[in-house]
Amino acid sequence: MDKKVKTPYYLIDEEKLLKNLKKIKYVRECSGAKSVLALKCFSTWSVFGLISKYMDGTTSSSFYEAKLGYEKFGKETHAFSVAYCEDDIKSLKNISDKIIFNSVSQLKMFYNKVKHIKLGLRINPGISYSHFDLADPARRYSRLGVISEERIMSVLDKISGVMFHYNCENDDFKSFSDMLDKIGLKYEKVLNKIEWVSLGGGLCFTKDKYPLNEFCKKLKNFSEKYNVQVYLEPGEAVITKSCELVTTVLDVVKNVKDIAIVDASIEAHMLDLLVYRTSAKIDAKKGNNEYIIAGRSCLAGDIFGEYKLANKLKVGSTVRFADAAGYTMVKKNWFNGVKMPSIVVKRLDGKVEIIKKFLYNDFLGNLS
Repeated sequence: MDKKVKTPYYLIDEEKLLKNLKKIKYVRECSGAKSVLALKCFSTWSVFGLISKYMDGTTSSSFYEAKLGYEKFGKETHAFSVAYCEDDIKSLKNISDKIIFNSVSQLKMFYNKVKHIKLGLRINPGISYSHFDLADPARRYSRLGVISEERIMSVLDKISGVMFHYNCENDDFKSFSDMLDKIGLKYEKVLNKIEWVSLGGGLCFTKDKYPLNEFCKKLKNFSEKYNVQVYLEPGEAVITKSCELVTTVLDVVKNVKDIAIVDASIEAHMLDLLVYRTSAKIDAKKGNNEYIIAGRSCLAGDIFGEYKLANKLKVGSTVRFADAAGYTMVKKNWFNGVKMPSIVVKRLDGKVEIIKKFLYNDFLGNLS
């Protein structure tokens, strides 16, 4: 790595990214299912040039994301929001290929302003796959999607498609297959009257050893049975294993256990670890040297995890956290004024580009 790149930094490797993208392309070729990048997971547009060659567009959760997809990615621009305001709709109607509503009430509210666009409705099928209640779209009292079949049927003349986003980190093909069968049976009348169906994201189909051919067959059969264009909305599946958060050890302290403090923070740079109380994956050989690796913020629980390493850590040691692309750069923040990691890309030709350095003026401009 170029010595000019100072830690901390996110390192995106296009060669590793390409492995996922080739699988996504394969799914489209074998099943007919199109894939649109979920910007809520990953919005680092400096690699959109590569991703756009293998995907069909983007899907968003806000106007800003939709605009980013439209301007920087191109192809299809799908817009979704849990709730739109008037200004959102005024702006989205000029850039969106599809606008998906979360409720019947919002669909009716804005229908006359966007009826020239392909419209969709999010349906909550009441089933889901998630390891965390916090991320479960079918959790009790969920506000995500329409539950009432009667209400869905009442607006079928206003929509051309529907979205079922009911998976979160689902790497179990059988679970996906069984739930898709249940959705097909439950919403057969709906599916027979629309043109397209989005099955959302949260499907780990680019993971090693995932039964990709079975997945393709399932998608194709579903598409042919109901005569619909299937869309997938991968986020994590696009960028899994393609990025590291590279850090440097600043200090090693002892409180019963050895604690290595690095120049990054989970609170500021890998927030989902804190939210879901999980440990960071680390790119290092295992051994007998035990460490807690912690962030440099004042938060007592700013802990990346506990590890057994082959090599001892000391001031100046490099620590690389793996799988650091999804829900990291889109959630990074200036807590404690901790230095923000740069964004670095290793291109397919091996060239390393420092895409963005964050300085004091960025911190200053984030405030008022």
